[in-house]
Amino acid sequence: MVKPIVIFDMDGTLLDLAYDDLIWNQLLPIRYAETHQCTLEQSQATLFEFYQQHSHTLNWYSSRFWSAKVGVDVLALQQEHQHKVSLRGGCIELLEYLKANKYPCWLATNADCASLKFKLEQTGIAEYFDVIVSSETLGHAKEFPAFWEKLHQQHPFNISQAYFIDDTEKVLLGAQKFGLQHLISIQQPSSIGLVRDESPFPMLKHLTDFIPLLEQAEEHKQYA
Repeated sequence: MVKPIVIFDMDGTLLDLAYDDLIWNQLLPIRYAETHQCTLEQSQATLFEFYQQHSHTLNWYSSRFWSAKVGVDVLALQQEHQHKVSLRGGCIELLEYLKANKYPCWLATNADCASLKFKLEQTGIAEYFDVIVSSETLGHAKEFPAFWEKLHQQHPFNISQAYFIDDTEKVLLGAQKFGLQHLISIQQPSSIGLVRDESPFPMLKHLTDFIPLLEQAEEHKQYA
C-alpha cells in the first residue's frame, strides 16, 4: 500500500514559535527604536501598523522586504539569535516514526529562503524531508490556493490522501480551498503563547499525537 505524503509547516508546527515572537515582537522593536531614535512605544506602534498592512502576504515573510521597510537588517537580527531556534517537543520522535514507517515527508513553509536555510542548519531536520519548499520560490503565500496549485505542478502528489499540518488557520483554509482534506492544526504553536481552545480543524497538543491518528486512519483504509 502506497503511504500518503505528510506535509509539515515549519514555524509554530515543527519549530517553537517563541523564537519568531522574540524576534518580531521584542527584539526588532528595540532595534528599530535604537536605529530611528524614537521611544520603544513609538517603535512598537509603527511596527504593529506595518505588520497589520502586510499580514498574510509574501512581504510578511520576506527578510529583504522588512530590512528595506524598517531600516534594520532583519536577517542579521535573526541570525544573531539563531541559537534560540528550537524544535517543538516530540518533533524528532514524530519524524523518526514517519521515516521508519516509510511515509514521504515534505516541508512547506512561508519562511523565506534565507530564514529557512539557517533554521534548517540550526535544527538539522532537513534530512527527514523528500521535498522542501519556501513560498518565496513559488511566488504565493500558503494562505492562497495558488501556492498549492504551483506546488502540485512542480511536485505532483495525491491530493485526496495527503496530510497537511500547520499552526495557522488561514493557511489551512487556503489548503482546504485547493482540495486537501486531511488538515490538522497545532494547539500551542509557541511554548510561551496561549493554548488554543477551539479550531475548525483537529488540533495536536503534542506532535506525537499525530501517530495514533495516522495509524487509525491507515487501519481504517486497510479494512474499508
